[in-house]
Amino acid sequence: MYQPLALKKRMLNKLYRFLSRPFIVIIVMIIAPILSIADRNFGYFFGLFIALFLLWKSDWYWAKFGFGKKISLSTILKGLLLAIIIFVVVDICIQPFLEIYFGEIDLSSVDEIRGDFTSFFILFIIMWVFAAFGEEFLFSGYYMKHLAEFFGDTNKAWLISAIILSIYFGISHNYQGTSGMIAVGLASTIFFLTFYKNRNNLTLLVSAHGFYDTIGLTLIYLEKDRIFYEWVLNLMKN
Repeated sequence: MYQPLALKKRMLNKLYRFLSRPFIVIIVMIIAPILSIADRNFGYFFGLFIALFLLWKSDWYWAKFGFGKKISLSTILKGLLLAIIIFVVVDICIQPFLEIYFGEIDLSSVDEIRGDFTSFFILFIIMWVFAAFGEEFLFSGYYMKHLAEFFGDTNKAWLISAIILSIYFGISHNYQGTSGMIAVGLASTIFFLTFYKNRNNLTLLVSAHGFYDTIGLTLIYLEKDRIFYEWVLNLMKN
């Protein structure tokens, strides 16, 4: 019994050392979108599995992924403020024009929550777990942070990493159409630049992401998500 367990432990440690090499993050980022061709969730969970494995084998060293500060009310409130700012800038001021010139954003994947509170509440919980926490943990805490460290862990390296991840994250939302990719890319640029300035406080990004998506999901549930687009159209007609 001892030998199989010892062998398993050695294999896991060997795998951890291999996956901890700086260049591995690039390989994971290449493989993930390839897997997403079959199903867009495959790439996400592949990357998330790698990140969680590294977190587990590091004895749950959360600072390795940007969680270097304790959760505080101040951070949560800053996240809410950031979410509102991003929503106003991107969703209200920019997104309607993107949809006018590049076509409407495809939100058919969440159409079931329109007017249905049960579906809305279930998706709300899923969103906070897999989008707010999961995506920030993966795309910011693993991809962006480790890519920046691969590039030299300088301010310039972090900035380059933020730009790359903004494009990468936007393209990962290609199922929303051209307007969706651009809008998500713009919003994520603000998120990643915020992480660039707050490298040890990923909780700020998780809360901001959660609040931002909460606004969007609530408008879809209330069937008011087209209100700003229609408002801009009416302004242009007048």
